[in-house]
Amino acid sequence: EEEEEEEEFFRLRRDKARAEVGDSSRAGLHAAASATDLGVDALVAAIRDRFVTGAWLDDDAAARLKEHAAAVNGGNSDDDDENVFGDFEDLESGQVFSGATPVVPSTSEEPGEGEAATEPAAPAAAAGREPATKHEVRQRKKERLKALFDEEYDNVAPGSKYEEIKEAMAEQQQFNRSEFAGDDPEQRVLFEGYRPGLYVRIEIDAVPCELVTHFSPRFLVAGGLASTEQTMGFVQLRFKRHRWFKRTLKSRDPLIFSLGWRRFQAVPIYAMQDQTFRNRMLKYTPQHMHCIATFYGPVTPPNTGCLAVQSVSGTQAAFRIAGTGVVVEQDKAADVVKKLKLTGVPFKIYKNTALIRDMFTSALEVARFTGAKIRTVSGIRGQVKKADKTHPGAFRATFEDKILKSDIVFLRAWYPVKPPRLYNPVTNLLLQDKEHWVGMKTAGQLRFEQGLRAPFSGDSQYQAISRTQRRFNPLTIPKSLQAALPYASKPKMVKKQTHKTMEAKRVLIPEPKEQRIDRLLQQLNTIKHEKERKRKEKMKAQHKAYEEKKSKLEASREAARRKHRQELFRQQGKKEAARKRHQDK
Repeated sequence: EEEEEEEEFFRLRRDKARAEVGDSSRAGLHAAASATDLGVDALVAAIRDRFVTGAWLDDDAAARLKEHAAAVNGGNSDDDDENVFGDFEDLESGQVFSGATPVVPSTSEEPGEGEAATEPAAPAAAAGREPATKHEVRQRKKERLKALFDEEYDNVAPGSKYEEIKEAMAEQQQFNRSEFAGDDPEQRVLFEGYRPGLYVRIEIDAVPCELVTHFSPRFLVAGGLASTEQTMGFVQLRFKRHRWFKRTLKSRDPLIFSLGWRRFQAVPIYAMQDQTFRNRMLKYTPQHMHCIATFYGPVTPPNTGCLAVQSVSGTQAAFRIAGTGVVVEQDKAADVVKKLKLTGVPFKIYKNTALIRDMFTSALEVARFTGAKIRTVSGIRGQVKKADKTHPGAFRATFEDKILKSDIVFLRAWYPVKPPRLYNPVTNLLLQDKEHWVGMKTAGQLRFEQGLRAPFSGDSQYQAISRTQRRFNPLTIPKSLQAALPYASKPKMVKKQTHKTMEAKRVLIPEPKEQRIDRLLQQLNTIKHEKERKRKEKMKAQHKAYEEKKSKLEASREAARRKHRQELFRQQGKKEAARKRHQDK
């Protein structure tokens, strides 16, 4: 108990009279109603100013309510939060902390000592003015905080640039309003321009006649383009195929891009940036990875979002969005390259040089690649020197070591690839059927419609590599070099033994016990092999039954899919026939 008393430095001290009063506002109402037994109308009139419908913003009404509450509570206003929590007494020093001034309790019971503590409050009354109540002090504090807030956020220092511009705009608006007050609206528009909120009529030149012929009562968004937005060039996107799109996108296949306010068809080329910051062309988009898509179109600011689809006509059962991306760069030229590997064979070999043919066709091509690095399959590096005059397309090259006539020499080069300059805006508003705009089709779609097969090249097929076994001459070390070598490095001329040794000719005859052990192991192995054979036969039978069941299930699914396709094609045929009849009418 002593430890608990030492830890509690402060003890809550409540005023019994104030605790009985509680909420002054509610207590005042109840006291007024009980003291003066008013009727319903008089009671409503008394509490009207307590709600929004009353005159609670009126200073006189607030003062009357305050005086009424003070009269009911005996002059004690309970608006201060400090009175609710009460006073605190320091148990160590015996000092009492109140809401206003700390009071030191008197140890004597004489009234003179108790009155001495209240003497410092007298100078306020002696100054010839009434002392400020707690409510007024709090009100002044709130006003100061409100003034600071207004000065920081609402009020702007007089004479600032913002105030000057604002006053000039207000004066100009007032002058315009007074100047054109009596003018005709059309005459006013000629001088002042179209004000916000007016209806305007726009006249557009060079509009295709199909827009009027096949006009649809829809909203048309009219906008303007800056001169920089009308420039055409090569745009690079950080592009990614959508994971829900089933087909793989191929380079040089047309896509419909939604870029900014434009919708157009372009032919992109996909590339991947390597460690040397070279954009290497890709034939297909990578799986779950970003790549660089370059196409010819309107120059767009970087960080502009983009969305791509393959077709906007008809309905598709699969996911429509082919990919998404963002503009990273725009330029007048494209810097996409493609790997090019040239091969040749040597026809004359010297010590560290050789003549290579079948790599180029003329001396002009050799001059273009003079100084290029070449390499053999075995890893010997070299360099192109100059063209050979005797054989067209042949050249002389130097290598690190002497090469063989069977070596293949190859050169790795990079060929620049330029995207096709195709920009085809989507003009579906010029068609009668707005939802069936068809642009340029892919090569796969054209082959499917015309019933053609993809071109077949035998060189593109993977074939089994067959290489002849190469025989190398045995290593011969000169005798002079052998004499200088240490004994551990000298070749040991050990002939291969041709006749059988005594160990090979010896016959082992097992003991009777060993014969019984061998016989038992042989029997156990026989049993094991028989069980393995039966198990494999059982597995084959189960697998055969599973394959038959799987084939039946696949056949039933194929029949269901065929029936579904027939029904789908029948419905599409009906729609096409109805559309043709509607067009004929």
